[in-house]
Amino acid sequence: MSRSKAPMAIGLAAAGGIGYYLYSTGGSPRAAEKKFESDAHHMAAKIKGEAPHRSTDVEHEGRKVGQEVGAKVDNAVETINRDMAKAKSETESYAKAAKADALKKVDEFDRKVEEGAAKSKSYLSSWFGSK
Repeated sequence: MSRSKAPMAIGLAAAGGIGYYLYSTGGSPRAAEKKFESDAHHMAAKIKGEAPHRSTDVEHEGRKVGQEVGAKVDNAVETINRDMAKAKSETESYAKAAKADALKKVDEFDRKVEEGAAKSKSYLSSWFGSK
């Protein structure tokens, strides 16, 4: 069977990279590590610099969409609050009118009861001869 040569190639590339950094720093492992980190950071910055500014465009679009959605939500909340205030005032005016009507009906009922009581009193008084 045929074995893959990829692991051997990866191992040789890693050994070569380690050897390069050790040789360029004079054999100091710490200095080689720092140089590798510096080179990695430099390459990452270079790649980011060459790439179009997609992250800032996406961020800008996201903020723009967020502002639009926020404005729509604020507008909807304002409309709801205005409608609720209108409904509340209409309900209060209806309640006041109903209360006034109910009090008027109660007063009419009381007057009729008092008139009836006065008539029955005079009727009963006439039977017993009182003046």
